[in-house]
Formats: sequence, C-alpha cells, structure tokens
Amino acid sequence: MRRVSSAAAACSLIAAVIYSRAAPVAAVDAADPPKITGGTGTIYLGSYARRIAVIDEATEKLTAEIPLRTGLMWAMRLSADATRFYVQSADQERFEVIDVASRKTLDTFTLSEGDRHVRALAFDVDPQNRFMVLVARTATKLVDRFEIGAPTFIQYDLKEHKVVRTVPWATDPEPQYYYLQLRFSPDGKLLYVFANEIVIYDAASLSKVDAWDLSLPNEPAVGRFDLSSMDETNDEPGYFTALFTVRDPVQKRRMLVVGRVNLGRKSIDFFPLGPASEHAEVSFALAGDRKHGYMLLQDIGRYELWTIDMSGRKFQSKVTFDARPRMALRSSSNGRILYIYEAGNTIDLYEAEGFKYLRRITLDADMMYNTFHVVRPR
Repeated sequence: MRRVSSAAAACSLIAAVIYSRAAPVAAVDAADPPKITGGTGTIYLGSYARRIAVIDEATEKLTAEIPLRTGLMWAMRLSADATRFYVQSADQERFEVIDVASRKTLDTFTLSEGDRHVRALAFDVDPQNRFMVLVARTATKLVDRFEIGAPTFIQYDLKEHKVVRTVPWATDPEPQYYYLQLRFSPDGKLLYVFANEIVIYDAASLSKVDAWDLSLPNEPAVGRFDLSSMDETNDEPGYFTALFTVRDPVQKRRMLVVGRVNLGRKSIDFFPLGPASEHAEVSFALAGDRKHGYMLLQDIGRYELWTIDMSGRKFQSKVTFDARPRMALRSSSNGRILYIYEAGNTIDLYEAEGFKYLRRITLDADMMYNTFHVVRPR
C-alpha cells in the first residue's frame, strides 16, 4: 500500500509541475497585442456645432466641448507657447482667444467697425501673445455697392485693442486664403510670409528684409494646397517644416521639395522629392522623432501615402489606399498614429509604420477646415 501511495503521489507532483509550467505559456499565446494609441496628448478641432471638440488621445473619447461666442469658426491657430487658441470666425472678421488650460474664452475682438468690414486672409500672433499681424482686405458698404480695398498688412495690439500699424501689401498682387501663411520667429523680431515666394519682414516695422524663391505648392498645375494640411505638431521649436515648390533652372519645371526653415537664423534647408504632381492635392506631417515625414497625395481615384526619410533626405516608400474624397493629415503626439480627417465627422486612425488601418473616431458633428490641433501634455 505504501509503494502504491508513493507512486501515486509522485505522479501527482509531476503532473502539477507540468501544468504549472504549461499554463502561463498558453496564457501568453492567447493574449491580445497591446493597443497602439496616439500618446497622451489632446486633440482640439472645430465643429459645425459652434464649439471646439476636445478628444483624449489615449482613450480616443470626447472629453469636453468649448462653446464659441463668435459662432462658426474659419481658422484656429495655436499660440507659440501652446497656452492659447486664436479662433477666427467664419465671417473672417471676428476673433476669439481661448485659454487651453481652463478651456474658457479670454477675449473677443474685431477690426471691423460700422459699414467697414475687415476680413483677414491670414494671421499669426507673436510669441509674447501681444501683437497679431494680419493680411486683410477691407470691404466698405456704400449706398449702391461694396468698395473692396487693396490687401493690407495690419499690426494689431491685443492688449490695447487697437491697430498699431498698416502697411500696403506687396508680396503677392492677389493673395488668397488657401495659399498664404504667416509665421513669427521665436524671438518675435522676424515675420515670415509663405506665398508665391517666401518673404521675410521686420516684425516691428513690417519692412522687407529678405526673400527666397520657394513657394507653397499652389500653382494651378499642382492643385490646391490646403493650409490645414500643414502639420506643425512635431516640429522643433523655432522651425517650420513643410512642402514647397522650387523652379528647376535646367529642366524649366517646378520641383516638389521638403523644406525646413530655421525661423530664428533666417535660413532654409531643403531636398527634392521629384517633379510637382499635376492636379493632385498634397498634405504633409512630420513624425514624432522627426526622422520620417509623410505626404498625403490626393487625386481623383488615386490616393497615396508617401513615407519620406528625413535623415536620408529621400523618398522611402508609398502606399496606395481607398480614401474619402477630401482629407487632411496629422501626426499623433507620439508619432505612432496618423490621423486622416476632414470632409465629415470621422477621424480614421492608421499605424504610421506601414500605414495599416486601425479604427475610426466618430463625432456628432462635421468638423471645420483648418482647425485640427494635437497638443502635447504640459
């Protein structure tokens, strides 16, 4: 009896050891891979519901909404220190200043007065959040018509609520909203105008300092370049990385290039991707590590995502995919996810590496153009 009992005990012990070793292996094999998320930042975007939607990147859930006193928005710019949003209303005349931390309105103002309507085509605010510079047109209502004024540079004091300086606009004879951007240098002393060329101004006097023969991809043969498709989420402070076109003096054609502007040192470094594509719309986003960039190319029946080797200064790969008719591109705060959005109430999430579709965020209202921002945690 003792021999049988000892043998049985030994068998039971061996079986227990085998089970204890095998069970964890089975559990690991059955576990799901960790979910890829965009990081711990916050997405802010304007909606047709007359508010700013606030989405947590980690949970991909709507966490708050910021009502707007000025109604539907036209554009939304994040301040250099990421503490304020400057929101332009849909009539292009009114502005609203939003505090990012409290998510409350700090101020509203307009440059219009009576029958004189001042409509901004582009604007930016200096790093000190003191002065706004605008490129604007004035429409004055007369008895029988509207008199449209020439484009003008306007310097506006945000604290005193008054116009400090106006200067005739001379960069582009016919500036257009979609083809115009303004950026201050980190110290606020220089103002860069990105249009049919890159022109540098003294920010205080609005006098021309320098110019470069590069432009945004805005020629008719290239297609519209939507400024909401310029992603500055992961740019190093004091730099501005985007797609530009430059004329090839040998081949006499426009070349599409990736340019990195040092706003403080008044210099630019760029490398070519190839001939500027005809008829296609393009978007650009920089990865979180700044080692890769992404270009979204849109044409009728043709949608491509290009991966650009920023360190190697060359085109790396491209993926063709089915997409919505109109869209723009943003990178997540950690660079692992690419957001495809616009033309509706959905945001499609793709893994940046390999551009694999992951899932979708659905909102209760359509989003506005030029209002999508990813803000890193402070």
